Amino acid sequence: MAYFAAVLVRTDEQWEAREADLDDVEDPVGMTALARAAAVDDEPVLVFVEQEDIWFAVVRVDGEEDPRIYVSDVAAVARSAYADALLTADVLDGLEEDEDAALPPGPAGDESVLADLGVPATLLAELAGDAGLPADAIAVIAERLGCADELETVR
Repeated sequence: MAYFAAVLVRTDEQWEAREADLDDVEDPVGMTALARAAAVDDEPVLVFVEQEDIWFAVVRVDGEEDPRIYVSDVAAVARSAYADALLTADVLDGLEEDEDAALPPGPAGDESVLADLGVPATLLAELAGDAGLPADAIAVIAERLGCADELETVR
């Protein structure tokens, strides 16, 4: 399945974007290392991932803090190659598998991951529940963050 991934780094109240290669990212440690490698001081680093117009994920790393992750559809992510990198214990906390040992569809993780940057949890939940494309959801998020142009340069 095709995916798109970008790293956005906050520098002096601006954002810089670059395409991210997830081929070597196998777990949350690898995802965090990818983000921290791009970091400038302790400024926030975001990793946006979308796959096949099915789901999107936002990973945020602030300095040495643990990553904060939000996924738009945990069941779809669980069936993807990125499940091990995105579905941490924090993301899965409180979710129960159904009788077929499958995760329920829908968003999961830290819904306030971008709240202090201008994307409230309610908007993130609305974008995850929308029938639109994940690329459109990420575009709305980038617009709210003030980095739509930067993200578009790597798309």
